Amino acid sequence: MQDMRQLIIMTIPSEIAVLVERLNRELNEIEQVATEGLRLANLILESFPNNFVIVQLFGFLNSSLFFVGISRQKIENNLEYLSATDVLNEDRIQEVGQDLAIELGRILETKIAVIQIKTRLENLQ
Repeated sequence: MQDMRQLIIMTIPSEIAVLVERLNRELNEIEQVATEGLRLANLILESFPNNFVIVQLFGFLNSSLFFVGISRQKIENNLEYLSATDVLNEDRIQEVGQDLAIELGRILETKIAVIQIKTRLENLQ
């Protein structure tokens, strides 16, 4: 799968490739921070298992990891759509660029929320 992704990225315009790399970096960071947040939430829940707020934060972090997977699939689908033809046309490139830019907005919003939640959990330690 990684080899296919590399081949696809090599055949797309550099602007799209740069955006895809940024998206992947942001998703990796969300995954890392959310995983650490889940670890912290688990520690707190061991002492306070009925704490509704911590349960909600735990749920959001789990949903964020699900979001990362969905976003990676959307990126992959966009790259496959872009490379599905032998000749790239400007409309297809623009369409994929817009879709990826919208996805970047969603990713950044999620990243901010995940970082805030992790910080909140750290402060409860």
